[in-house]
Amino acid sequence: MMARRRSGPPRIALVTDSTASLPQDWLTANDVTVVPLQVVIGATSYDEGGPAGVTAEVLADALKSWTPVSTSRPNPAEFLAAYQALAKNYDQVVSIHLSGELSGTVESAQIAADKASLPVFVVDSRQVGIGTGYAVMAAQQARAAGLAGEAVAEAARAQAAATRTLLYVDTLEYLRRGGRVGAGAALLGSALAVKPILEIEDGRVAPRERVRTATKALARLQELAVAAAADQPVRVAVAHLANEERAQQLAAGLCDLLGDRVVDDVFIGEIGAVLGAHVGPGMLAVCLAPVLAPQA
Repeated sequence: MMARRRSGPPRIALVTDSTASLPQDWLTANDVTVVPLQVVIGATSYDEGGPAGVTAEVLADALKSWTPVSTSRPNPAEFLAAYQALAKNYDQVVSIHLSGELSGTVESAQIAADKASLPVFVVDSRQVGIGTGYAVMAAQQARAAGLAGEAVAEAARAQAAATRTLLYVDTLEYLRRGGRVGAGAALLGSALAVKPILEIEDGRVAPRERVRTATKALARLQELAVAAAADQPVRVAVAHLANEERAQQLAAGLCDLLGDRVVDDVFIGEIGAVLGAHVGPGMLAVCLAPVLAPQA
């Protein structure tokens, strides 16, 4: 006897990773599964996020004291276990992750997707942090509109491609340690005592400008963010690591400069431990996500 196919649109599950920086209450309310990356401090490994995860304060102290810090992606078995658990209640999965240029997380997800018992659409957001998170939010809106897996994945890709992420770091040293910038660039920045402003460009960390002081960097981040917003409505997030006061200043300045172009409140949050390990204390980031037209 053949099983009868369920009528109606496919039931879509959403999966992301812990670097997406989405609030836990939003994840819970929208039934989004999170697969954590790991942070290793000294000889101890921790999942990112959750009650037993590494706090930003502990991470910042470890980095400042030169305690060895590294990160690792989830292995394919962890993703496969998540997909198989979702197969009990869903017909398809859309799995959205940080840039494959910066982490092997999306590769692990794809390996697992190829073995899963239901269709899994893997999305390389080519973004980091809340830039990936905004892609997840776009996928949730597409799912709520009744779209199938492939269209939900495309909505996530479109949002990620339109999103701009700009960041300031006190030093390039932490990015150098993780292999995200070359040693020459890090040494040059240190020798000239400059403060780098970077951007996520085609999935990679790319240099944008160099300024002389943190105060000038804050002002320049605001200018660049306003220019990136242009005249369109945008969602705005400000992230930091051990730099809350300046993050609040940056958010307030953006609210004043962007005015009614800002949709919802400016989100302010401390960056997760995995990304924080690569940018170091003092980092500030601005992420702007244009509000795109609904998918057909």
